[in-house]
Amino acid sequence: MILRSLLFLLWAAAPCHCEPQPTQQKPLQSVVVSSNGGGRQLHGRFLHITDFHPDRFYSRYSSTDGDDACHWGKGDAGIFGAERTDCDSPITLINATFQWINDNLKDTIDFVVWTGDSARHDNDELIPRTPEQVIELNEMLVHKFVDVFGKPDNINDTDPTNDFTIPIVPNFGNNDILPHNIFTPGPNRWTKEFSRVWRQFIPEEQRHGFERGGWFFVEVIPNKLAVLSLNTLYFFNSNNAVDGCASKSEPGYEQFEWLRIQLQFFRQRGMKAILMGHVPPARTPSKQSWDETCWQKYTLWLQQYRDLVVGGLYGHMNIDHFMIQDNDQIDIQLVTGEIEPAKKPPKSTDFSIQSSAAYLTELRYGWSNLPDGVEAKDVGTSTEKKKKNSNKKKKGRKSKHDEFLDKIGGQWAERYSATLVSASVVPNYFPTMRVFEYNITGAGQPLNNLQDQVEEVADAQLDELKRGQMFARSRKHGFVKPHPPSKSQLPGPAYSPQTFSWASYTQYFANLTRINADFASPRKSKDAKFTYEVEYDTKNDSVFGLEDLTVRSYVDLATRIGDYKPRKDDLWSTTANDVENDMSTAKKRKHNKSEKHKKHKKHKKHKHKRINKTWFAFVNRAYVGAKDEEDLHDQFGFAMEND
Repeated sequence: MILRSLLFLLWAAAPCHCEPQPTQQKPLQSVVVSSNGGGRQLHGRFLHITDFHPDRFYSRYSSTDGDDACHWGKGDAGIFGAERTDCDSPITLINATFQWINDNLKDTIDFVVWTGDSARHDNDELIPRTPEQVIELNEMLVHKFVDVFGKPDNINDTDPTNDFTIPIVPNFGNNDILPHNIFTPGPNRWTKEFSRVWRQFIPEEQRHGFERGGWFFVEVIPNKLAVLSLNTLYFFNSNNAVDGCASKSEPGYEQFEWLRIQLQFFRQRGMKAILMGHVPPARTPSKQSWDETCWQKYTLWLQQYRDLVVGGLYGHMNIDHFMIQDNDQIDIQLVTGEIEPAKKPPKSTDFSIQSSAAYLTELRYGWSNLPDGVEAKDVGTSTEKKKKNSNKKKKGRKSKHDEFLDKIGGQWAERYSATLVSASVVPNYFPTMRVFEYNITGAGQPLNNLQDQVEEVADAQLDELKRGQMFARSRKHGFVKPHPPSKSQLPGPAYSPQTFSWASYTQYFANLTRINADFASPRKSKDAKFTYEVEYDTKNDSVFGLEDLTVRSYVDLATRIGDYKPRKDDLWSTTANDVENDMSTAKKRKHNKSEKHKKHKKHKKHKHKRINKTWFAFVNRAYVGAKDEEDLHDQFGFAMEND
């Protein structure tokens, strides 16, 4: 382990003169890489799963009312959970979920990203949570991962991190501690407890750092791809024990310094990195999950390390959606703490069904202000055609395409970065999980071996590297701005399809309404089966039309979602008479119009209405298809008349 750490530092100090070339996306194929001296086959897939919230007090057929929390009374709490409620997950759901993973995913994925909240909520005053319960529930989930991915012949070896067939990377959720949301600067009780609970996941050489702040990384493909587990509770706006990321005394500041140094090391080694955390960087007028100084630093770090960061994966919010960070909103004075935000954002609260509707609407409004261009309209258009279009110019001035590309940061939309948020296992809507497909072309090619191996490095030299003395510090506030990629370097895997770029994902869900009914039915229970099924697959999804999961694809999608006057390809219908026919395929909404409006409509039967089907699909998928579609129409107001 010590030698590995020293080699890691040596790689960081060595200059890298190689620049990765873009790699064409190809069909998935198996690739064998070396891992711990042996071969491991890559499949080009990984699992993102989040927010289990197991509850040992869940009682079948109990009341789903808020105060009862599926613990008391009589009601509709199902065998595998109470969908569309605030109840937590019964152990039957946890067991069935891992059994499904064992039967359907176990041998087809390369690693697991597990983004926290692995204990029940503190939602029952009669059964308050205890620290012992929180730890026990997390230990239970570790054992579930052992059951599915453990090595039977290797469980009792001396290296606990070698107990699994694939890497599994866990993360702190705001309900994995007590009291929830409050995570004090480390070392603290929770970093020490989880250093033990997650000893099979955290590399030995990083455990001291983990106890200090709860962050670490795992090389899920050794020397090629790392997953960095961020402790977002130090960024969390609801954590009153800390105060942002601008002051050196804050653990959020220290974590960004750690992240900067690790990303610089990975750049020097020619590696790529996935960022993961529990609380995502939500930032709308009514919902700002992170302290503004932390959001500013995160966005700046993504901009400066855009050559190696593949993307960011988060949970917490229980709804399936994505976010766009805009580099034009970076303010260095906010990053350094020279000034404070003009207006303190509202404290982040528990995310209710009602507040999520306002949040999604605000996201859409923000996206309506994204730069719009002809290329954003080319849904399903190939990259080559887009590139050809972007080169069309009128004599003597830039074409509209080129003006549009200038606004979004070039062909690859490098002005922006994207964050993906998966919905949860806990059935606030329906239980869900996500399987990504990523490009492994060239992933099996070996790196050049180091010619010299350093056996000992003085502690003082190690400390100097860890403190970041290798970087030039600005004169103000000792702030270290990360170096950007070389101007001659090609865009990274988040922007240009290449090795480790995300190609697509499949969203799975368990329809608890049907499953619970089948298991409860005397006639059907004998043949009843718990299963996850495909909700949608971005690879062949005509509505979102994502060619891949690059930032440019998401910027184009956000532009279409934010279009209040949708284009032809995004129209659900073209005339008022067609609206009812189209809506019948989505359970036909009821129009609660005034009599005056109905009379007015009679004279305008053929007036065009516009329904943005991309926006509708976005909010429907946000709730995992579990919300009544009439309610969706009433809440989000899809119909729009032409002006």
